[in-house]
Amino acid sequence: MKATETKLKGCFILEPSIFKDSRGCFFESFNHKTFTKLINKEVNFVQDNQSFSTKGVLRGLHFQKGKHAQAKLVTVLQGEVLDVAVDFRKDSPTYLQHVSVRLSSENKKQLFIPRGFAHGFIALTDQVTFFYKCDNYYHKESEEGIIYNDETLAINWMLPKETFILSEKDLQLKKVIELQ
Repeated sequence: MKATETKLKGCFILEPSIFKDSRGCFFESFNHKTFTKLINKEVNFVQDNQSFSTKGVLRGLHFQKGKHAQAKLVTVLQGEVLDVAVDFRKDSPTYLQHVSVRLSSENKKQLFIPRGFAHGFIALTDQVTFFYKCDNYYHKESEEGIIYNDETLAINWMLPKETFILSEKDLQLKKVIELQ
């Protein structure tokens, strides 16, 4: 496995070593010892989540506040997404900067998003199965988010805005200025 740190400190793109033969392929999707060595940090994942989406579904940008903050290791089992991580750590030199990574069942890349980041994705294919590990349990009262189209972030979601499908809850998320 190979890890590449993004421009956002502590946020890594992980690419597995894939072994192919006439039967298909094999790769190790997670190994705690290898993962810890690659990102140089101990992370104890305690919860796995999975979602199914159709093309244009935009989920996010979500995060949990305070002691309930979550680090995430995200991947796509079916289809392709544009995955976005926003540095929301006020003491970070890359505060409010973001990275966008195409994750797919084809490229098998993963993105590690540390605590203190907002996260979201948009489904780029007709069917997407999205899977992620969290290092802290979901806590409804600590849930927060940033509206997907906040001008401060200027995220290019790669699809025409009129094709986006968002939940009512995500349409009510706040702008960065309201969260500062």
